Amino acid sequence: MAEKLPDNLEEALEYIRKQQIEIDELKATVDKQIIMLSNLNEMLVKGRKAIFGKSSEQICYIDGSEQLSLFNEAEQEYSASNAEPTVETITVKSHPRKKRLSREELPDSVEHKKVVIDLEDKNCPECGREMVCIGEEFVRSELNIIPAQISVIDYYRKKYKCKSCEEDNLKTDIIAAEMPVPVIKKSMASAGAIAYVIQQKYQMGTPLYRQEQYWKAQDIALSRTTIANWIIRSSNWIKPLWSRMMMLLKSEDIIHADETVLRVLKRDGKQVDGQSRCWVFCSGKDSEHKMSLYLYHPTRSAKVVEDNLGSYSGYLQTDGYTAYNAAVNAIRLGCWSHARRKWVECLPKGIDDKNSKAAQALELVEKIFAEDKGLEGLPINEVYEQRLERIKPILDRYWELLGNISANGGSNLCKAVTYSLNNKKELEAFLLDGRLELTNNRAERAVKPFVMGRKNWLFADTNKGADASMMWYSVIESAKLNNLNVYGYLLHLLSELPKLGEAPTDDQLDSLMPWAELPKYCK
Repeated sequence: MAEKLPDNLEEALEYIRKQQIEIDELKATVDKQIIMLSNLNEMLVKGRKAIFGKSSEQICYIDGSEQLSLFNEAEQEYSASNAEPTVETITVKSHPRKKRLSREELPDSVEHKKVVIDLEDKNCPECGREMVCIGEEFVRSELNIIPAQISVIDYYRKKYKCKSCEEDNLKTDIIAAEMPVPVIKKSMASAGAIAYVIQQKYQMGTPLYRQEQYWKAQDIALSRTTIANWIIRSSNWIKPLWSRMMMLLKSEDIIHADETVLRVLKRDGKQVDGQSRCWVFCSGKDSEHKMSLYLYHPTRSAKVVEDNLGSYSGYLQTDGYTAYNAAVNAIRLGCWSHARRKWVECLPKGIDDKNSKAAQALELVEKIFAEDKGLEGLPINEVYEQRLERIKPILDRYWELLGNISANGGSNLCKAVTYSLNNKKELEAFLLDGRLELTNNRAERAVKPFVMGRKNWLFADTNKGADASMMWYSVIESAKLNNLNVYGYLLHLLSELPKLGEAPTDDQLDSLMPWAELPKYCK
């Protein structure tokens, strides 16, 4: 039944007014739902990209071609036109070179074994008399691999006494040769064996259960529990070295920091829920002391920053996480990679719309990166001056554009604008010094090996295991930054640190740093 209309003008006007209010309310509800659907769609596309897409900030369409390949890596990487490497190209890191017979290019660590192929029948096929060798020619080189060779070292020591004293009926002391200090007392673990399992777990990402399978295949019953004990107990020797490195890091002018999730199942023997954190602190690109230090902590609180960097007064480059404000004396730097990533997320389907605000903002950010890249190699003071001259005007245009953008609350566009505006001071701080970088990628690259390893071993069972893992990641990643042979450096530390006892001096520790003068096998 149709609604009865009012009879007089006043009632009609009141009726229309109420209807208009209802229409406005419905329209507002629809607008909110449209915004909500738009935000949910952005989240869906972003989620698909995170799961199936490439981890890249390059703009591209999300379709089947972007989905990561899990099983056909060999087929995907295969190329019939790709030339086989030569001995020179696989051993010279700087660039591929033409084949040369000189061995001066080859590192001493690569052993050459000469194999001479001789004739079985040395008689002349024409006259039958024995032929004379007139020389030999080089034909080719082959890279050969011998699987790990396992052996047991049985230590014996000589014991001596004085026969003369014994004949004179004097007190005779038996003197024995001094034994090398073991890494772990009352254990069969040698420095070499421990270095091997640590490298496999933390550099190669091989979980302990797989290592257990490897040892079993060699007919050695070495359980994952035993290997875990080796890793944790031997890490005690590394703690003084780590503390000394942290002290040196805090004397640096520039530090990069980041953190990521670490799941720890038990803390002090008790089952725990929630996620712990792996914190990473790195030296700057121009530092003489290149290092990446890892720290386990149960929380992501500002207290971690306060305890470790509270007194630091240099430049601290991080993402936009507010906990880093606890380093009250530091000059904070932001990360333009994070800012750029926010704008890329506004264009999840790679829409090439030059008129959109997001595309314009992204274009300005890309110009900042391009201009800064063009300054590479210049003296520090010139980088400083050129940034003010060439990049500062682009920054001014960027902030002006952001001031004119109106975005729906909760949308990717709103998040991109808010991130940059909230971190404006930190994002502009790279203009203060020519040594500073645009991004915190240095710390993010340091986090990546840990994240990749975490995909294999998933969690740490105890906080002791997490602490040990942080020690070994610090050693390994710092060794890599200094172009060291990781196994060689681990072997050197595990051989030398036990000799120094539980309280080595700073000078002793400095001689073992990854940038110190080290034995040849560490290079």
